Amino acid sequence: MLVREAMSSTPTTVTPDTRIKAALALLAEHRLTALPVVDEHGHLHGMVSEADLIRETLTRDPRLHEIPDGNERSALPRIVHEVYTPHAISVRPDDDLADAVELMTSTSIKSLPVVDDRGRVVGVVSRSDVVRILARADSAIETEVLTMMRDLGHDSWLVEVEAGVVRVDGPSGTSEEALASLAARAVSGVVDVRIG
Repeated sequence: MLVREAMSSTPTTVTPDTRIKAALALLAEHRLTALPVVDEHGHLHGMVSEADLIRETLTRDPRLHEIPDGNERSALPRIVHEVYTPHAISVRPDDDLADAVELMTSTSIKSLPVVDDRGRVVGVVSRSDVVRILARADSAIETEVLTMMRDLGHDSWLVEVEAGVVRVDGPSGTSEEALASLAARAVSGVVDVRIG
């Protein structure tokens, strides 16, 4: 499966000059954990996460301290530019989703910006996007694979899906098996394909 098949293609973004309060509101409204930081042309400059935004935004509550510790900063950050992470790890739409998942799990990043050849953000792929795909009902996957096989002119092929694993009975010959496998793997939620 390709990144483009899992990504959110209408990403919510901010610019370096976005106020922190506005960025926090976007995270809350869209139930996101991070936002791509882009310039006026949509080119990726970095990412700002919920941790970046909340880390330096709150001051200590004076009611809990009889004697102030004197370490309070005079100015809290006000805009995204002051807290975001530049040089974000990104992926491309035609990258393998398995590679994007490896990046997310090995780096503890929850979402990756998806950029085109010119470095413009065209989407975001997140762990929750992948979870949604993998959690897809076997019956929905089976219906879609069967429809695809019929569209390819192979009504006689039998399809069963269990735990995201598609079993296709009917194709014979190397090219037919390859066609069945390729077609089934293109369906969201398929984790493996077994032929024969």
